[in-house]
Amino acid sequence: MTTPTIKAPALEMMELLEELAVFSAPGPGVSRLLYTPEWLRAQQFLQERMAALGMEVRCDDVGNVYGRFTGSETADKVILTGSHIDTVLNGGKYDGAYGVAAAVTALHYLQQTFGRPLRTVEAVAFCEEEGSRFPLTFWGSGNVTGMFNGSEADSCTDSRGMTISSAMEACGLGSKSGKGPRREDIGAYVELHIEQGIVLEQSALEIGIVDAIAGQRRFQVKVGGTANHAGTTPMGLRRDALAGAAEMLLVLEQSAVQAGDPLVATCGKLEVSPGTPNVIPGEVQFTLDIRHSGAEQLERFCNGIQAHFERIAENRGLTLELTATLATTPAPMDVGLKGLLEQISLQQGRSFRTMVSGAGHDAQLFAPLCPTAMIFVPSRAGISHSPDEYSSPEELAAGLNVLTAILYELAYKES
Repeated sequence: MTTPTIKAPALEMMELLEELAVFSAPGPGVSRLLYTPEWLRAQQFLQERMAALGMEVRCDDVGNVYGRFTGSETADKVILTGSHIDTVLNGGKYDGAYGVAAAVTALHYLQQTFGRPLRTVEAVAFCEEEGSRFPLTFWGSGNVTGMFNGSEADSCTDSRGMTISSAMEACGLGSKSGKGPRREDIGAYVELHIEQGIVLEQSALEIGIVDAIAGQRRFQVKVGGTANHAGTTPMGLRRDALAGAAEMLLVLEQSAVQAGDPLVATCGKLEVSPGTPNVIPGEVQFTLDIRHSGAEQLERFCNGIQAHFERIAENRGLTLELTATLATTPAPMDVGLKGLLEQISLQQGRSFRTMVSGAGHDAQLFAPLCPTAMIFVPSRAGISHSPDEYSSPEELAAGLNVLTAILYELAYKES
């Protein structure tokens, strides 16, 4: 098997990554939340760049951006590669954007080197994956794969009460354009991403070939009590929502430790109302993020946690509302594509391993629908979702080489 390797295109990819990092709200790191001005400028910039590279460019109703090289065969299935363009608040420049920059660079290199592909290939910048602005995730790929039907846009709001629909309209997007995001023409999906963990670095390996992506459950929890005077309300007569929430979160941590790896459970956001030093909290809202690579284990743990929370609320005279905001099952990657990635890594002389991804990725939505693969490169100290996120140019170039090689196999080689 003969596959291409890259030298100069790695510089093109690094330049594109740096250019994308400029589109950020003020503050440390990179902040590019869905449907914000900086997000819109980044997507517009990508469309201009793709067009300049000779790609057919389009943007769908929700803001997913595609750059295409149409194949010579008549088959209607598309080879898709890319990642998401949004970031967390004060995040890094590599998460998501690396997969987008590498996809654009790889397709440009292949077209310049080998001409028109046999099968149509597209680079995609999904509009959203992180869930940083609105309390849902995978809004981009979720609309493409049918996880969402669009109705969520009218009811889902950010911290300021703006709906997704309103935010889309402010960016000139929405259903009026007639460019529906749902697609049924994807023949394969390949995503390149930084690991966001420390396994590859500690193992001194260049490439991670993802075997499966852990399933996730996310919840919004509301604990209701009675706001009252902090000085005149006896301890035994209080309905303290924060004390109840604190007990719940301690039980969450203890239960997760007892369950053992690979289960993880996190509360990443907590809001207390009224939030005044001399008033007993009357309401607390917090988030839950629970992950496991086994579907049964994940379901059993979540059910157990809900039962614990209900018991705590009842014992303390509190109300409890637990709303599921995300439910994804563990997503195994395609066996054939994993084998192809192993062959490519061996051919290129790269050290690699197969591994489970604890982080969620757009690839998990495509896995049930088409052959799907994920490639990881090391993250320094395992740091991600932080301004300190870093992967070296050499590590990023290695991932680009592997991505380009598998795209060559999928789009240019005879079946």
